[in-house]
Amino acid sequence: METKTLRALPDGEGQIIECIKKAKANGDVQTVIPDNYLTHEAFIKNGSEIIANLIKEVKDKGETTVVLTGNYLIDKTVYIPSNTTLLLKDCHLRLADGVYCNMFRNEHFKGEGSRTREDADRNIKIIGEGRAILDGGNYNGLSERTQNKNGLPSIAENNTITFLNVENFEFDNLKVINQRWWAMHFVFCRRGKIRNIEFLADYTRYIDDKRILGLDRNVCDQVYARNADGIDLRVGCHDIIIENITGFVQDDSVALTALPFNSVVSETNGVEGESYDIYNVIIKNVMTSAFHSNVRLLNQNCSDNVARLYNILIDGVFDTSLDAKFYVGRSAASVRIGDVHQYGTRHSYKDETFNIVVKNVFSRASAALRLVGEMTNVKYENINGFDGCPILVDTEHAKLY
Repeated sequence: METKTLRALPDGEGQIIECIKKAKANGDVQTVIPDNYLTHEAFIKNGSEIIANLIKEVKDKGETTVVLTGNYLIDKTVYIPSNTTLLLKDCHLRLADGVYCNMFRNEHFKGEGSRTREDADRNIKIIGEGRAILDGGNYNGLSERTQNKNGLPSIAENNTITFLNVENFEFDNLKVINQRWWAMHFVFCRRGKIRNIEFLADYTRYIDDKRILGLDRNVCDQVYARNADGIDLRVGCHDIIIENITGFVQDDSVALTALPFNSVVSETNGVEGESYDIYNVIIKNVMTSAFHSNVRLLNQNCSDNVARLYNILIDGVFDTSLDAKFYVGRSAASVRIGDVHQYGTRHSYKDETFNIVVKNVFSRASAALRLVGEMTNVKYENINGFDGCPILVDTEHAKLY
């Protein structure tokens, strides 16, 4: 299939900058952004079908690498089969207005068909070359508060990428913008690499029915697209490297959350042969500004299902919010382990959160490192605060063993 190359258009960020310049020239303190600031017409329609057909054509030839070039509107989920490398070469993929779907899923995510280790999808890569953008487009109004009401689906449909039961995967050199909820979501995935990812979540809010640039942690209800995380490893994820993460997210930049009772993709059904634990994860060089945390670790349990969180290395977390005050002020914490809020029936016990190393943190958040709950063998070193970071390490609600 012949690929098509389109002229690169200014992205939403460029249009926002123009709005800022006009506002400043007029002496305005606040900048109002029109709702249609991301409206572009030069995207090829029916992109999902085009990409799916291209994948089929390449696989039918017995090949593994699918090369995609150009700008496409994604109107339904694209499923990626095993042994496939999707190379996005100077490519901008944008979710169509008003759709409720992930941009990418692994092939056997469909229904409940991927529930054993044997039927896992394997060897899937999405690699960017040049300008490779995954764009959530205009927000569709689906949130944690509106999900499953008035005909709306689960909030999980708003993840940009969702992989379930995938072994040997890789994401590299991608820019993910305007995610409608979590950008990259992994459940029961193992032996993977996620690196060189730049995020730019929506950073607008509503005041008196006007859309304003810049977020304020003191007025969370004004946020336009809420809980726009970067990378989320959920239950059953292990042996994964995450490195070189940059940009801005509206909630957590990198989150490891093992909550077996809190399902967004039928996580409680599990994968036969795999535990709910999150373990053997390396997180390096996270240089982001975040509304909530740069890196977050959390596991809470109930009587029926227990998820442990262990063997985690966090090395190199840089709070870049000083140079991005336009996005948001200070985050809650640069690194957070545990949470005072209880999401389920109980907090984790000391033998469920253990063997965690945190080092080389540079923060201007309300706390550089915040520890909550019981945990064993947690080590931290070279934790730094600057620009008035009031608490370097907050252990007020922690029991360390």
